[in-house]
Amino acid sequence: MSVKTNLFAATMLAGAMAGLSAGTAQAQGALVMYCGVQEEWCRAMTTAFERETGVKVSMTRKSAGEVFAQIKAEAANPRADIWWGGTGDPHMQAAEEGLTEEYKSPKMGELQDWAVRQWEQSKQRTVGIYSGALGFGYNTELAKSNNAGEPKCWADLLKAELKDEVQVADPNSSGTAYTLLATIVQLMGEDKGFEYLKALHKNVNQYTKSGAAPARAMALGETMAGIAFMHDIMTQVADKAPIKIVAPCEGTGYEIGSMSIIKGAKNLDNAKKFYDWALTPAAQKLGAETKQFQVPSNKGTPIPPEAPKLNEIKLINFDFAKYGSSEERKRLLSKWDNEVKNLPK
Repeated sequence: MSVKTNLFAATMLAGAMAGLSAGTAQAQGALVMYCGVQEEWCRAMTTAFERETGVKVSMTRKSAGEVFAQIKAEAANPRADIWWGGTGDPHMQAAEEGLTEEYKSPKMGELQDWAVRQWEQSKQRTVGIYSGALGFGYNTELAKSNNAGEPKCWADLLKAELKDEVQVADPNSSGTAYTLLATIVQLMGEDKGFEYLKALHKNVNQYTKSGAAPARAMALGETMAGIAFMHDIMTQVADKAPIKIVAPCEGTGYEIGSMSIIKGAKNLDNAKKFYDWALTPAAQKLGAETKQFQVPSNKGTPIPPEAPKLNEIKLINFDFAKYGSSEERKRLLSKWDNEVKNLPK
């Protein structure tokens, strides 16, 4: 064998060993996370977990619907290990379609009943990590110059004075907006619910990608009213934005933010390690520390005083199993696209 051939063989062997070493290192000391909450909270969770465990986290932040679509597209070769945060309905759909793993954490006994119920309904493939009620808000300074008065009910958002003054996300990308869609259908019935959404469409100035974006737009004075989870609006209020939060008089839906291990995770042990850690009070209190005011799922986690009082809000009996199912979610989104989104103003 020539020197040149020997050199080539040695180089190839070194490359193969390096690749094997890198693969081993990835499996032992890395975690790829898709995160469905606000960027600040995603980063705080990533930093704290890395500091506590030494596991290096690669995090991507997207809205719940976007994460679900990406996980589905990557099913043959999963790129991520854990999906943390975002509304439960796409987590439930992913569970139904076999895109996530069954797992029972030793922390299950510490969780609120609604979090455990989410886990049971998904056949152990997703678990509740926080809860929050849907509502809307309005910029009080802009409201002074608007003759619509102070909106208190879903019906008030249909007033002609609010034309181009209401902002809400697109339910295809946003779990928040899908929760609105499912809420209105359950609250009013499907026919009347879609009539409401068509009427609301006339007043919507933008369908955003992110469910929290309308809250930020209200704070910046870009829209008078915004539909979002109350805790996302509260984040802006905590920063002194001139916004009043409204729990709609007719009643409203709520979310169970969830966490799932992705089927075929390349770093499965680290995914389970993160899953267990994320259910602890120490991890869950990071939400409030980053001005995210959901109600945490671990009974031992202090509830932020700014969090909406769920027992004081008129909540509907939200059917998470039905509206988180693949068939129903696809049907409602298709109907919304065809009957609402494409309507002229």
